[in-house]
Amino acid sequence: MHVFRTKSVEQTLAETGEEGRTLKRNLTWWDLSIMGVAVAVGAGIFSVGAQAAAFHAGPAVIISFLIAGVVCGAAVMCYAEFASMIPVAGSAYTFTYTTVGEIVAWIIGWDLILEMLMAGSVISKYWGVYLNEFMRLMGWGVNSNITVGPLNIDVAPIVIVAFFTTLLVFGTKIGARVDGAMTVLKIAIVLFVVVVGFFYVKASNFTPFIPPAEPASAVEGSAVAGDVLNQPLWQWATGMTPSVYGVPGILSGAALVFFAFLGFDVVATASEETIDPKRNVPLGIGFGMGLIVVMYTLVAIVTTGMVSYKDLAKQSSPSLATAFELVGADWAAKIISFGIVLGLATVVMVLLLGLTRVVFAMSRDGLLPRGLSRTGKHGTPAGLQIGVGLIVALVAACFDIGVLSDMVNIGTLSAFTLVAISVPIMRRKRPELPRAFKMPGNPWIPLLIAAANLWLMLNLSVLTWLRFVVWLVVGFAVYFGYGYRHARLGTGELG
Repeated sequence: MHVFRTKSVEQTLAETGEEGRTLKRNLTWWDLSIMGVAVAVGAGIFSVGAQAAAFHAGPAVIISFLIAGVVCGAAVMCYAEFASMIPVAGSAYTFTYTTVGEIVAWIIGWDLILEMLMAGSVISKYWGVYLNEFMRLMGWGVNSNITVGPLNIDVAPIVIVAFFTTLLVFGTKIGARVDGAMTVLKIAIVLFVVVVGFFYVKASNFTPFIPPAEPASAVEGSAVAGDVLNQPLWQWATGMTPSVYGVPGILSGAALVFFAFLGFDVVATASEETIDPKRNVPLGIGFGMGLIVVMYTLVAIVTTGMVSYKDLAKQSSPSLATAFELVGADWAAKIISFGIVLGLATVVMVLLLGLTRVVFAMSRDGLLPRGLSRTGKHGTPAGLQIGVGLIVALVAACFDIGVLSDMVNIGTLSAFTLVAISVPIMRRKRPELPRAFKMPGNPWIPLLIAAANLWLMLNLSVLTWLRFVVWLVVGFAVYFGYGYRHARLGTGELG
């Protein structure tokens, strides 16, 4: 069985001109930068740093952010090299199909579907939660939840998903403009909150900067303390007593805050819709990533500087708003709540786009039913976009999906690892191909990037790994039951 068969770059590029399955190029580097910021700056910027400080790293969460930012930024540069060489929808799925082989490409595509489906559903669900919280803080007395028989349905996720699905059906450029305007306002809110927060920062809260390691059971509220399944995989595998803070806390904190940097792999899925992609994709990804690292680091400094990490650990769900409340600035909660509503809305749009483009690419290759990859008069896969929107909205509205959030991290990290490995493989396999951007330090830096991503994966919980294995088993069943037999590369349709 030729499960490691690979597509040539020429075959991959030729597919973009297939009649009835062609996407319209109308995005600039600025659109891509804003898209990356839009998906990376959501509710996480207001909450994930505080949680990592409280239960993992203390003030050293700043180092956790820098580690996650460097690892993610380096991985993104690997994406940029491939995107400048193969500007085709599908992101990591497409890149690995031309290098490592079909079975690996399927695994990555399957992982990306998991990542974006779960993320889109979780984020749209949380958008409804925060919208209701914002309306409560404003005293409007409105709630988006309705009861239909035994079901409690939140209509807010349905509304936000329907809104952005409609925009994306009529054109990626229209969606990008609306998303861009909301993102600029979101950035302004984040910077305002950071500037105000600096007036409450006390140097004493940064001491000790790296708290001494202690058993997780000693920290109230730590998820690691309650269940071995929530323990980082490497600690469980080595028989290490669950601990927080210290150097292990910095590393597990980096694995947690990695969620904050998700999104730039989604940007790469829009390569096929970008004007002059060999220039604009690397430029857009690089500029957006730099902006994200600066913003998250500033928020981490403010959060840990305003209040002691020990005080944050005493809260049930610590966040930046919690820090403002502890210093008596309750007014900030309204501004932060509005920022979260805006932030989550823009994340939903980019995830809907990314999920659709990955399924589109896999369908065009025949690994999924070919009918899914048909495009309409607006140059978008309208039917697929609507179908994806319906699934995301229904899952978000009817199910409790908070427990699946970590699946987003492991799906992305696995994709990052294989894309990094693919860089030196493609350099050796096709050295003559023009590359508008080259990842420096080949092959050692890409291999170090792959190892760093794998290490972050090992810092995710045992339960996350168990769910990931189940998802992969289902994926292999679909591949061998349908994808392998219908792949256009295997049937000879690609020439």
